[in-house]
Amino acid sequence: MNRHIVKVLKSDFVTHNVKRFVVEKPEGYSFVAGQATDIAINRPSLENELRPFTFTCLNEAGHLEFIIKIYKGHDGMTEKLDEVNAGDELILHEVFGTISYKGPGLFIAGGAGITPFIAILRQLQLRNELSGITLLFGNRTADDIILHDELKDILQDKFINVLEITDDPGMKKGFINSELLKQYLRGGDQYCYVCGPDKFTAIMVEKLLELGVPKSQIIIEQ
Repeated sequence: MNRHIVKVLKSDFVTHNVKRFVVEKPEGYSFVAGQATDIAINRPSLENELRPFTFTCLNEAGHLEFIIKIYKGHDGMTEKLDEVNAGDELILHEVFGTISYKGPGLFIAGGAGITPFIAILRQLQLRNELSGITLLFGNRTADDIILHDELKDILQDKFINVLEITDDPGMKKGFINSELLKQYLRGGDQYCYVCGPDKFTAIMVEKLLELGVPKSQIIIEQ
């Protein structure tokens, strides 16, 4: 297994519990938008504690970027990443496939499940290929929305926020349910991309199948 030790160039919080890491890009290292790699922290006893994270930058960039939700109270990998800052080192491994873009459609994200979609949407914007793209993004509150301003800039009125708690008339209150999905499903050859916690993904896939979306047109992490 190839290992690449890279220095963290910058780290900052993009929400109250989501941290962005900009790191060195190894020579010859490449990926496709939607792919991921296993990451470890280059510290004693942590070098073999691997977790998968999605690239959120584009392959054309001269650096790598990861946007990672920090889960406190579990002494897990992300809690340790909370202590990683510029000048520290991470260990990257081989690139593998997660969400594969196949064509225009409906993106359905729950919380940190937005991360595989970030690079895909940035790529589509760069190529001027956003026609037919809609994003339904479910979160608990407005403070939990990752990269709200950038996603709004990319998608305009095709960026639909669904919040469990909100008084903002510009946001939809509640959860992503069958009625909401129906509003944005156009049928035909439209793909549906789903990413989020396992339970969220399973529920969304079940609802899409019930609404008549062919299984071959539902794209989840692989």
